[in-house]
Amino acid sequence: MARVSKPLTDTEIRQAKPKDKEYSLADGKNLYLRVRITGSKVWVLNYYRPGTKQRANVGLGAYPDVSLAAARKKAGELRAVLAEGVDPKEHREDKQRAQAEQYANNFEHIARKWLTLKEVKVSPAYYTKVTSRLEKYIFPKMGTTPIHKVTAVAAIEIIQPLANDEKLETVKKVCRWMNEIMVYAVNTGVVHANPLAGIGKAFSAPKVTNLPTLPPEELPTLMYAIQHSNTKLVTRCLIEWQLHTMVRPGEAAGTRWDEIDFEKNEWTIPAERMKKNKPHIVPLSPQALRLLEVLKPVSENREYVFPSDHNPRQSANSQSANRALARMGFHGRLVSHGLRALASTTLNEQGFDPDVVEAALAHIDKNSVRAAYNRAQYLERRRKMMDWWSEHIERCSTGRTASRNGAKHLHLAG
Repeated sequence: MARVSKPLTDTEIRQAKPKDKEYSLADGKNLYLRVRITGSKVWVLNYYRPGTKQRANVGLGAYPDVSLAAARKKAGELRAVLAEGVDPKEHREDKQRAQAEQYANNFEHIARKWLTLKEVKVSPAYYTKVTSRLEKYIFPKMGTTPIHKVTAVAAIEIIQPLANDEKLETVKKVCRWMNEIMVYAVNTGVVHANPLAGIGKAFSAPKVTNLPTLPPEELPTLMYAIQHSNTKLVTRCLIEWQLHTMVRPGEAAGTRWDEIDFEKNEWTIPAERMKKNKPHIVPLSPQALRLLEVLKPVSENREYVFPSDHNPRQSANSQSANRALARMGFHGRLVSHGLRALASTTLNEQGFDPDVVEAALAHIDKNSVRAAYNRAQYLERRRKMMDWWSEHIERCSTGRTASRNGAKHLHLAG
């Protein structure tokens, strides 16, 4: 018959003195208090390893930090694990490892992993924007927070100063990025749920303000102002290039000579320079090609068609056109991005196919199959439309009356 140990008492434990050799006091069910020659006392659970049946010990902590009651509770939990055929020591090590990983996986660590994936899906400018906003507003206050301890309350508290400063567009974007980071954490198994799903609803939505643009009938006024301004040649050509090609300011300012195919009369903007990270082909009209001829003596031996004044090895600043338009008297009435809206309004009023206009503006069709079809089928229709648009700009610049119903004239309607 196995000997049953008499349970220990707190008095026995306190009175246990060190001896010349380490010894153990049994509490029962293989739980022991080990008294070392130094006088320290530690709890140990003795057990048989599953599979090998070899004896092993697992420490439960030191007394009095771990009381008698706490030691019995820990021992009971590990015996339950052992009953499932799991080695208690391995179970505890796995638990400690998992906990260490949780704290190592802080918000910034996960966000950096998310940014690595984001980088290949967006333009370099947009990637830089996302990174800089997170580094400026979020990481200093939440970067070291373990991802499993991120809460909506804490996130809202961090973002609130931006809302107080009425930076509502930034608030909207930061809320979306933080939510995407947490979705990434859920999808990679780091956390089980996303607590930030609704944080955007805690703030007012930014007011939608359309960028200033001119009505189509004022295009002659714009062309007159461009032709008679004292703006530098490169900037003047940049404004006209953006007007003829209908691209975004940054895409126009960063135009490189190696992107131009003079045999096909096409400009291919690579994916990494596009807002939606998709390459975009721009059919070049004779007028657009003439602008390039004007610039060849200035920058043909450089990388960029529109070089910077301060450093010709870099491209012109995308804000150069805005500053020039303001000096021409269009402050508050027109910005360079509004040139796209001017083109779009004119072409739609002329009866051109709205889908062809959207393709020229590089607006992505959400239907990927249809979008692929559009890229292939619309290129020639876009070429004819772009030629009409450039001819219209030229007519406005010379004061001649623009033809009406341009799309019908080119048989592009429908």
